[in-house]
Amino acid sequence: MDDNERNIFNQNEETNNSNETEEKVYQSEQLGQSEKANSTDYSSSSNEINFLIRDDNQYSKKEKKEKKPHRIKKRLVASFVLVALVASLLGGVAGGALVNYQLNYSGNNQTDNAKNTSAQQVNINLSDNVYFAAAVAEKAQKSVVGITTDMTQTVNTFFGPQTQRGTSMGSGMIVDPNGYVLTNAHVIGDGEYDKITVSLIDGTSTEGEVLWYDTTLDLAVVKVDKTGLPAVELGDSDELMVGEPAVAIGNPMTLDLERTVTQGVISGLNRSIKFENGTTIKPLIQTDASINSGNSGGPLFNAEGQVIGINTAKMSTAEGLGFAIPINTAKSILEQIIGNGTVSSLYVGIKGVDVATYEKSLGVDVSAEYGVVVIEAVKDSPATAAGLEMGDVITAIDSNKIETMADLKRQLYQYKENDIVKITINRGGDEQTIDMTLKQKPENY
Repeated sequence: MDDNERNIFNQNEETNNSNETEEKVYQSEQLGQSEKANSTDYSSSSNEINFLIRDDNQYSKKEKKEKKPHRIKKRLVASFVLVALVASLLGGVAGGALVNYQLNYSGNNQTDNAKNTSAQQVNINLSDNVYFAAAVAEKAQKSVVGITTDMTQTVNTFFGPQTQRGTSMGSGMIVDPNGYVLTNAHVIGDGEYDKITVSLIDGTSTEGEVLWYDTTLDLAVVKVDKTGLPAVELGDSDELMVGEPAVAIGNPMTLDLERTVTQGVISGLNRSIKFENGTTIKPLIQTDASINSGNSGGPLFNAEGQVIGINTAKMSTAEGLGFAIPINTAKSILEQIIGNGTVSSLYVGIKGVDVATYEKSLGVDVSAEYGVVVIEAVKDSPATAAGLEMGDVITAIDSNKIETMADLKRQLYQYKENDIVKITINRGGDEQTIDMTLKQKPENY
């Protein structure tokens, strides 16, 4: 394009306002590009201008000038939208790539850390409830023993009484490093045994000597000739709460399953169960920790690894019903045996029977709803010294309920000679409380 043509073009465009200047420069540049692309040589400036007008859909020059601003604005808007879309797309791709990188980096670090951590380096918090059974087993398992009892029994057969030899297995716990073992009376055949063998954690076995047993309490103490043994830690069964964790350790069914650990909770307190031979044992701790034949005599632990009970029985008609004798029942007995080698047998000095049996036997009504009816007070006994009379009904000792002679006997194990206790009685419908000084039972009693 020569200089004359550019002057004519600029003169024609001067009539527009200053806001259209950039648009016209843009069209001049477009015109130059079109000319170069088509390689067309125009002889006059008018022909060139007319060509541009016709190329834009045959609008007149005036109409073209009026339409150009709107068309350029649309192009600018479309350009901005396109740029925004492209920027948004690029931003999304970049953001996704960054997140993916961070995830991969974190995952790789975790994988590397996991590879660098061996099983031996993982610390288990034994105070966590999930692992309390493992902590109890670690602490107390060495103190649990197996007890094998050889016995001779006489059974009635078609051919008359026959003698049979048999063996039973149970569990026990070392309560003193000098070889004192606590177990159930029925584990040692209620005293009817030929030989007692105690199996220790180190795989050795040694013969045991029965120092004491009581079928009413279903408890027994066995001594082995060893020292330096790992002993259990005794807890406080009076502080138990229903629902707290419990762990049982023993030898269920056979010594091949020695020191089996089961866990559960304290399901109930102050339970009583009556056996087929008529014996009633109470008070008992109820637990759903699995207790099977062979677990008898073994320890029941709390979550701190302290003995809270001596496993004694389970309900054969239901699952999850196990029972243990509270350890506090045995504490005073253990203190006497370990300290003196024997247990002081205290007595009240009466012959008595429970209220229900008395009423049924004589066909009479007693003013007391429960208790032990005094049939006879033995001469020179604590009973006569305290003023007990025939017909009195003993209902409590130191506020502990008494219903049977077995209850009375169990309660006496909690005291020592010359201890003074308060006896609650019902005499002719009136409730009274008297003081009684307990004495050692005479050898001929």
